[in-house]
Amino acid sequence: MRALVITHNITRRDSMSIEKYLNEVSKYDVLTPEEELRLFRRYKEGDQVAFQKIVRSNLRFVISVAKQYQHTGLSLDDLINEGNIGLIKAAQRFDETRGFKFISYAVWWIRQSILQAIGEKSKKIRLPANYQSRIQEVVRTRNELYQELEREPSLAEIAAVTDLKESDIENCL
Repeated sequence: MRALVITHNITRRDSMSIEKYLNEVSKYDVLTPEEELRLFRRYKEGDQVAFQKIVRSNLRFVISVAKQYQHTGLSLDDLINEGNIGLIKAAQRFDETRGFKFISYAVWWIRQSILQAIGEKSKKIRLPANYQSRIQEVVRTRNELYQELEREPSLAEIAAVTDLKESDIENCL
C-alpha cells in the first residue's frame, strides 16, 4: 500500500501565520463525549471558560472542513476564519440534551459560514453555485488522481473520472 503524498496543491501553507495556527490548534485535545457534555452544561450556566474550551477543542475540525473548499476564490486563512465563525455559532446554539455529538451539529454551521463567505467574497463576478461545484469536483479529482498516479493527471484522465468534456475541465482549472 502506497503512502499518502502530501503535495503543494493539497496542503498548502502559504504563510507563517497558517503554519503557526496549525501548530497552535494541535495543542488542544479533542474532547471526550463526557467532557463535552460537562462543558456544555457549565457554559449554559454562564461559564465562558467552558465555552472557550469547547471552541478551542474543535478548531481542528474547522481546518478539515475549510480544506475541502480550497481553490474556490478565498485563501485557506479566510476559509478557516469563516469556519471559526460557524463553529462559534454552533457552540452558542447547541442543545446538549438532545443526545447528539457536538461536531455533527457544528459541521453544518461551519460549512454554511464558509459557503456564504465564498458566495459573497470570493469573486468579483459571482459564479453560479453549480459551476462552483463543478470547479470543486475537478480540483478534487485532480488531487486524487495526483495521489494515485504520483504525477499531474492529464485532462483526459480527469475527464474519464468526472464525465466532463476536456474543454470544461480546462475552463475549471
